Amino acid sequence: MQIHNNTLIAECSAYDFKEMLERKKVKSWLKSVSAFANTDGGSLFYGVNDDGVIVGLENPQADADFISETIKARLDPVPEIQLIPIEYEGHSLLEMKIKAGTLTPYYYYQDGTRIAYVRVGNESVECNSQQLLSLVLKGTHMTWDSLPTQVDASKHSFIILANTFREQTHQEWNDKYLESFGLVTPDGKLTNAGLLFVDNCTVFQSRIFCTRWTGLYKDDAISSVEHRANLVLLLKYGMDFIKNYTMSGWVKMPNYRLNLPDHSDRAIFEGLVNHLIHRDYTVMGGEVHIDIYDDRVELISPGAMLDGTQIQDRDIYKVPSMRRNPVIADMFTQLDYMEKRGSGLRKMRELTEKLPNFLQGKEPQYQTEATSFYTTFYNLNWGDNGRIPVEEVANRVNSTLEKYLENEENSVEKFGVNADKFGVNEASSVEKFGVNADKFGDTSETQKTVSKTAQKIIDLVISDPSITADNMANKIGVTKRAIEKNIKNLRTMGILIHEGSDKTGYWRIIIKP
Repeated sequence: MQIHNNTLIAECSAYDFKEMLERKKVKSWLKSVSAFANTDGGSLFYGVNDDGVIVGLENPQADADFISETIKARLDPVPEIQLIPIEYEGHSLLEMKIKAGTLTPYYYYQDGTRIAYVRVGNESVECNSQQLLSLVLKGTHMTWDSLPTQVDASKHSFIILANTFREQTHQEWNDKYLESFGLVTPDGKLTNAGLLFVDNCTVFQSRIFCTRWTGLYKDDAISSVEHRANLVLLLKYGMDFIKNYTMSGWVKMPNYRLNLPDHSDRAIFEGLVNHLIHRDYTVMGGEVHIDIYDDRVELISPGAMLDGTQIQDRDIYKVPSMRRNPVIADMFTQLDYMEKRGSGLRKMRELTEKLPNFLQGKEPQYQTEATSFYTTFYNLNWGDNGRIPVEEVANRVNSTLEKYLENEENSVEKFGVNADKFGVNEASSVEKFGVNADKFGDTSETQKTVSKTAQKIIDLVISDPSITADNMANKIGVTKRAIEKNIKNLRTMGILIHEGSDKTGYWRIIIKP
């Protein structure tokens, strides 16, 4: 806490100012005590008005006694608090620190009514049914996904999960993993997480709604589809839809082809994984939404920040890993879909920033509302006046590329962008979005070009700058030794470099000026 010009500046992210202690309307401050205890803790400062200006208390000792007695009488269970007297230039203040509780929910009760509160932003609000259920689970040290059901695991199969595990990890699946991963209980019952991974998943809220909208707003839809399936399939269906309705251009460089995608595929993959893992599955009428517009892709899921804060007010590089569904998160980690260290938000931004056509201000953005989490990926090839012609994007990433004359044919004719198939990535995407080799770069016989394997490595690196050499070999279908040889050649040619450690670093394509 700091005091400047008679104004209190609280260091804690969760706090309330009270000019005086309300003795007749105790609910006005007790609901904040309940909310802080139910969420992430916080402080109440008495003797400070709403603007943070110190006005002081007449009798802080009497106020402290009243606070202690009232909390014991009106809150159940009694949260852990600390009362701290503060003296400043003749003014007496009182700080009440409320510790984040472990016996949630902490109720305020009066006249037979029990109400629990949580912090949403800078407000203390009454819990809804889903929030209350989460608090009950937290108080019993359980999570929704770990709760056992009465469904016999023997009546269900996990073939899709097993095959995906083999494909992702290149290890053999063992049915004993079902119990060790928390999908099946020791007595053979499925957990809630297990229900979300069985082949014939029937969990009502295990759904995604995918929509490609015309333009920039929710007007008419080009395509709309709903999927209800297990989490492995939902991830696949969601990514397929996004890839089908986003574009990827390219430009011919002197000795290789440079992809210029609208978005980072891997960043969007990380985002969709994040929304499937961290969404609130206690919301029966909720699902993950994928909304694609001309200028952005939005992912939306039920469930705000677990600690009650708003992500737009936080530094994403300092947000600790808090998992609403640890069993689901661990299963996705075992499938090599995410990292254990909980760096998804940061990684999405870093992956996007590694794209050759990235512009400042186009970083993924995150926002929370009372019951929802939003992730927005901006189209890197979209400007204030619409889609940026491919040649302009190319000129931006390589200043030496020859500019087109203004009186030449338009970009649709030059680059083959078919308006009737806008946004669909097909096998013909090179023909539709490719930049004419005669216009860009040196394609003479003397110019050394990269091999087919090296070009595939470049394509993979742009799609996922965090990809490993082992994964490159598996995706391309060659030996790791061949990958290492081609990487060495790309480094020698000054096209490819690697930044950071082998496990947490990123590849980067060098655009020569």
